[in-house]
Amino acid sequence: MNISRKLTTCAIACCIAAVTFGAKLSKSVPKGWGENFAAAQEEAKKDGKLMLLAFSGSDWCGWCVKMEKEIYSNKAFIKKAKQKFVLVMIDSPRNESILSKLAQKQNPDLVKKYGIRGYPSTVIARADGEEVKRFGGYQRGGIDAFLEKLDAVAAEAGVKAADNAKNDATKK
Repeated sequence: MNISRKLTTCAIACCIAAVTFGAKLSKSVPKGWGENFAAAQEEAKKDGKLMLLAFSGSDWCGWCVKMEKEIYSNKAFIKKAKQKFVLVMIDSPRNESILSKLAQKQNPDLVKKYGIRGYPSTVIARADGEEVKRFGGYQRGGIDAFLEKLDAVAAEAGVKAADNAKNDATKK
């Protein structure tokens, strides 16, 4: 009985590990990000935000991997950026099987639409898709420096943090 219980526990642990690690390997979108451009447009329009489109080559571009690890996957970055931006990962991996069917269809069109020629590239766009600003390459200086750049773009575009916009509307 004791051996049976140990084997069952081991089998369950292996299944959990396989599902967890398998999901990580097949996922090309960091937690806290979306990949559906049309849904992002709707959210940006509804919430008065800009879209932050991160163009990446997750399985071949070293600088993209570094950017995702150091900035895009950081919980503090995601929390702060989501106040003014809808986050959308547009991945262009060599192994397209890691993408959802939606991403396999939409991402090449978005790369073409925005004229992406180098990776990583970050495009800030309005809800209608109009490009506001572009940052090419890996963003040196870390999270705070990148957030300062993004804040400046949002301010220039007239976008306030979601919490501030709600507070301003309540005061009127």
